[in-house]
Amino acid sequence: MKKEGLHLEQIPKLDTISKEDFVKNYVRPQKPVVIKRLIEDWSAFDKWNLEYIRKVAGEKTVPLYDDRPISSDYKFNEPHTEMKMADYIDLLKAKPTNYRIFLYHLMKEVPSLQKDFSFPDIGLRFIKQLPMLFFGGENSKVFMHYDIDYANILHFHFHGKKQCILFPPSQSKYLYKVPHALISREDIDFTNPDLEKFPALKLAKGYVAELEHGESLYMPEGYWHQMTYLTPGFSMSLRATPRTLTNFSKAVYNLIFMRHFDNYMRKLRGQKWIDYKNKQAVKRTHQRNDISL
Repeated sequence: MKKEGLHLEQIPKLDTISKEDFVKNYVRPQKPVVIKRLIEDWSAFDKWNLEYIRKVAGEKTVPLYDDRPISSDYKFNEPHTEMKMADYIDLLKAKPTNYRIFLYHLMKEVPSLQKDFSFPDIGLRFIKQLPMLFFGGENSKVFMHYDIDYANILHFHFHGKKQCILFPPSQSKYLYKVPHALISREDIDFTNPDLEKFPALKLAKGYVAELEHGESLYMPEGYWHQMTYLTPGFSMSLRATPRTLTNFSKAVYNLIFMRHFDNYMRKLRGQKWIDYKNKQAVKRTHQRNDISL
């Protein structure tokens, strides 16, 4: 499939799959897949929607993020504002909004939600910690990035629809990766990219899927992902450890060295450091692919 100039293949959707087939056909070869009925036995499959979250967590104050670029003033994981969950859900239902909830420990705040899910016996070594939740309004986007810990991820969507664009690590050289960071250039709209300004994207080959309520997306370790909420909704991720020593080493490097070096340079040089990295993302990508503009 070709979408807006990007070469994107539809991620296969299966009703169910055995543990053996999942490991053989997707985990070992590191290929994404959507499983429609993996979590039918969860209480969350039937119960979780925005109204249920309002009922159990409406009075909780939640951190909100919008789509402003990372700068010396706002870091990747620093919220831009906050409001009561009930008010946020009202906002989601009233109109499109860029405000998202990102990496939120709702299950810690509302322990009753912990009874609504379990770790699937699917052949992954899950990190047994409380999962975080993600909420978004219609047309809100999460920019293209990969995760710092190189985890294998099962991503479950609830209430509405969500589009997911993925690229394997082998495509990093085409994605305008920002140095000393886990993101591509934030001014690239992967749902409608400017291929004249960012021509290396023409060479990238990735995947796309639309998730509906209760569906599970497997994202292999180190995969780039960009999410767009097509309707208001929310998602949850379970994480599993990297399978290879190489990716485990990359995760350790990211956690121990890279993010601390980047934070130090932000403090030292401020916005000049951010601007330098964005320029280098274009320069290095074009040099790597022998592109001249």
